[in-house]
Amino acid sequence: MNDILNYINKQDEKSEFLNLNSQNKLIIFGSILSSIFVVITAWFVIDNTQKTILDSYHNFGSMLAKTLSIESSSLLSDLPTAQGLKKLKEHTEQIINNSEDIAYVVYRDQLGNIIYSSKQNNPAFENTEAKPNIEVSQPLTLKTLYAKQVIGSIQVGLSGYTMNIVGKATRNLMLIIFTIAWILSIAAVLINTLLITRQIKLLSEGVRKISTGEFGYKITSKDLWGDIKHLFESFNTMSSKLRTYEDKNIDQLTYERNKMEAVLMSIANGVVVCDNSDQIILVNNAALKMLDVKVKEIIKTKITEYYDTNGELCFKSKIRDFKDTPYEGNRAGNLECQIEMNGKIIKTIISPIFTVHEEYIGYILILHDITKEAEIDKIKNTFISNVSHELRTPVTILRTYIDTLYNCEEKLDDKTKRDFLSIINHESDRLNNMVNDVLDFSKLDSPDIRLEKDLSNMGAIIEITVKSMKVLAEEKGVSFSIIIEPELPEVMVNPESIERVLKNLISNSIKYSHKNSRVKIRAEIDRSGEYLQVSIEDNGIGIPEEHLGKIFDRFYRIETKVHSVKGTGLGLHLVKIAIEKHHSGKVFVESKQNEGSTFGFKIPLKYVEAEENPSNPKEKENLSC
Repeated sequence: MNDILNYINKQDEKSEFLNLNSQNKLIIFGSILSSIFVVITAWFVIDNTQKTILDSYHNFGSMLAKTLSIESSSLLSDLPTAQGLKKLKEHTEQIINNSEDIAYVVYRDQLGNIIYSSKQNNPAFENTEAKPNIEVSQPLTLKTLYAKQVIGSIQVGLSGYTMNIVGKATRNLMLIIFTIAWILSIAAVLINTLLITRQIKLLSEGVRKISTGEFGYKITSKDLWGDIKHLFESFNTMSSKLRTYEDKNIDQLTYERNKMEAVLMSIANGVVVCDNSDQIILVNNAALKMLDVKVKEIIKTKITEYYDTNGELCFKSKIRDFKDTPYEGNRAGNLECQIEMNGKIIKTIISPIFTVHEEYIGYILILHDITKEAEIDKIKNTFISNVSHELRTPVTILRTYIDTLYNCEEKLDDKTKRDFLSIINHESDRLNNMVNDVLDFSKLDSPDIRLEKDLSNMGAIIEITVKSMKVLAEEKGVSFSIIIEPELPEVMVNPESIERVLKNLISNSIKYSHKNSRVKIRAEIDRSGEYLQVSIEDNGIGIPEEHLGKIFDRFYRIETKVHSVKGTGLGLHLVKIAIEKHHSGKVFVESKQNEGSTFGFKIPLKYVEAEENPSNPKEKENLSC
């Protein structure tokens, strides 16, 4: 267990060391290396110094022994033997007492026998500190007339006193010197490391700035020198070039992005771009309008989280089906679907997005608002159904009465025959009017049709139209009140087209007026003085206010619980096309339910070329009645 704990502690220490920054690591390594170098150098120098001191001390002992040898030889030669030995003993003891370095002296004869030894009867010698560290020997020589005669030897034991003092002083001095050297080396390591790491930090900070996109960042190099200065200058040059390159790229990217956004925003259809996780990353204005959201509300949200009119996730199942569709490379098929959102019918096309390497990265939704198209389709279907029904009714009546006349003519009296013929005539007119409505719609709505116009008297056109409508008015007991402003100027119109407009408006007034009521027809200059205004006023059933805005739309018919309007739903739309498109005029309506209605139109007094297609000026048409 202890081994495991020790291993864990070592690993912790190791991890702590690895977590140190570069500056601390350099300081630690530098300090260790400096310490090792100083210790090894100090040991080597002190060891050599001690050896030198020892050698010098040994030489000193040899010289001392030689001196004693000469002095002893002189004493032995000048004095008799007994007296010489005494004198030698005294002289030796005096030298030993005066010198801390001489531990003992031993004299021997030629045979090696001890003549005198200071060790004998010397209690101090028994002390360990008095024992010699070094022993040196020198021969005792006696000069004769002819040569030197060796008479014995002298052995000197050195205590090492002076050597120890000098060695200790030298060692202490060396320790002080090397301690100072170690401190200086550590200081040098610290200063060097701080300078180097400061430069590294500056360079690292510069690299970090560059990596975060702060191109153009420069490092101060005024206090630097040598290769480091060149390195920093090269870095600053690189940073400046990157900034220049970035500015060019940003300008180019900004231009391309603005161009792409301009193209995207100018697309009439809605465009929503999503990544592979269904998150919306790009959207144009048309899509924002269709989805009824703002940019901040939709970006980074998931397209699968949007609800349709019924409160259901409208895109989720469609996108799941799209993702489940197998594909090969970038040849995946598009998925089309239709959703209802915010009261709109939106046709959606989902297409995958691939990179140039055919890597799938997301998808794009094209949104097309087909609300109007759907309404038109619905109205067309209703129109076809209504026209079929309206045509079937007069045809059935005509067939019935004609068959009766054909098969039972002899059984019918003259009055019945006239009644049948009157009904046949009425239904024929009704059928003719419906057919004319359809034909006129086809002609007037065509962009290639231009109506021939002449200066015409509006009052005369009104009178002719009223005469043609008298029979219909008399059948319902409706009378006319015609008010035409005196001296009305002539206007540039197509008389047949204006007559058709008047017939539509007057017939509607008659149809929805009460019996024995009056229809007022007025022609005058409007308040602006720029238009000739014609109005048809009745006191019939009127029109609900919610229908007034759509009353001139094609195929539009009013269906209420009180009454159902029969017809194709084209009459008032034809009025609008004839006046606004072909005569540059205006149509208007005023009505209150159960109080009556006023329909009318305005024709400009100053001729203005109508908004007709001039691409084929030769193709002109007179509108038949």
